Amino acid sequence: MNHVTLGPIGIDPLSRARDLGPEIAAAADEIERSQVIPEPLLTHIHQARLARILLPRSVGGDQFDPWTYLHAIEEISRHDGSVGWNLFVANSAALIAPFIPLETAQAIFADPRAWVAWGPPNQCSAQAVAGGYRVSGAWHFASGSRQATWMGAHCQVTEPDGSLRLNRFGRPTVRTLLFRKEHAEPIRDWNTIGMRGTASEGYRVANLFVPEAFSGTREDPALRRDTGPLYAFTMQGLYAVGVAGVAFGIARAMLDAFIELAVEKTPRGLQRLADSPVVQADVARQEACLGAARAWLVEILKDVWASADDVAPIDLDARVRVRLGCAHAISSAIEVADTVYKAAGTSAIFPGTPFERRFRDIHTLSQQIQCRDAHFEAVGRVMFNGDPDELFL
Repeated sequence: MNHVTLGPIGIDPLSRARDLGPEIAAAADEIERSQVIPEPLLTHIHQARLARILLPRSVGGDQFDPWTYLHAIEEISRHDGSVGWNLFVANSAALIAPFIPLETAQAIFADPRAWVAWGPPNQCSAQAVAGGYRVSGAWHFASGSRQATWMGAHCQVTEPDGSLRLNRFGRPTVRTLLFRKEHAEPIRDWNTIGMRGTASEGYRVANLFVPEAFSGTREDPALRRDTGPLYAFTMQGLYAVGVAGVAFGIARAMLDAFIELAVEKTPRGLQRLADSPVVQADVARQEACLGAARAWLVEILKDVWASADDVAPIDLDARVRVRLGCAHAISSAIEVADTVYKAAGTSAIFPGTPFERRFRDIHTLSQQIQCRDAHFEAVGRVMFNGDPDELFL
C-alpha cells in the first residue's frame, strides 16, 4: 500500500480534478477491465482529497459547497465515468460523518485512505442488543467497495421486544451500521454493460456485532452534529447532485469528442460533418442544452445555500427545487449523449472510440434510482398538492 500524505485543506477540488484528468484518462481501460482504481492513481486521488469534498472539516474534510462539488465530479467523469461515479458515492457516504459521534468519525477518517462504501437499504434488519446491534444480511450495488476501508449496512432496527424502532415521523427508522471492510464478504456480481469500473458489487455479513457508537441515522438532517448550510441539504438531494455531475461529465466528453470528429470526418456521399448546417445546428443545440441545465442547477444550489439555516434543514420548496434541477440535469445530459452517439455514425460503435464506453456508461447511469422519470411526477405532485405524503422528508 502506497503511503498517503493528504494535500492542504481548502484547495479548489475542481483544480485538483483537472490536474489528475490525464492520469485518470490513461487508466480508464485498465479500470474497466480490472474493476479497480490502480496505483498510483488511487494514491493520487487520496492526496488530492477528492473523496473528502463533502466530509466535515471537524474530521479532516473540506466541506465544500455543492456546486463546487458538482463541477469537480463533472471534471473527473469527463475523463472516466467509473472513477467519477465512485468518487460521488464516496463523498455521499462521507455525509454519514455528521450523524455519528465525533470520536467515531475521527477514528474512521483519521486514515488518509479512508473510504466508506455501502449498498442501498433492503429488507435486512438489525437486532438491538446490549451496547449495539447484531446484523446479518447481504446488500448490493456497493460502488467503490474495492477501494473502501469501511463498509456500511442500512437496516431497520428490531427492538428486543420484537417491535420496529420508529423515527420522529412515526416510520420505521433506518440506521446505518459501520464496520471495517474485512468484516464483510464480497459478492462478485457486477457484470454489467457499463460503469464496469465501479465494481458496484454486493457484500454480506453474518451475526456481526456493531457498537452503538459506530451507527447513526442519516434520514433526518435535524439530527446532524455539524452545522452549516451544506448539511442542511438532504442526503438524497446531495446524492442527486453527484449523479448529475457524473452525467454532465460523460455527456461533455462525448460532445467534445464529436466536435473533434466532425472536423475530420466526411461521410460517404456527404460533405464534411463540420460543414453541414444540420450538424452545426445540432452541436449548438446540444451545447445550449448541457450548459443551460448546468447553469440552472448551479443557480438552484446557490439560492438554496444562501437561504439555508445553520441548523434547520432546508424547507420543502428548496428540496423540490434541488430534486427538479437534478432530474432535469441528468435527463438533459442523457439526451445530449444520445444525440452525439447517433450523429457520430459508425465512428461510435467500435470499442476504443471516445463514444462507445461512455454510451454504455451513461445508459447504465440512466437506470439508477436518482435518474427515474418518476422524480418529475413527484415534483409535479408537490407543485399542485403540496406534500401530504411527506415524499420529500
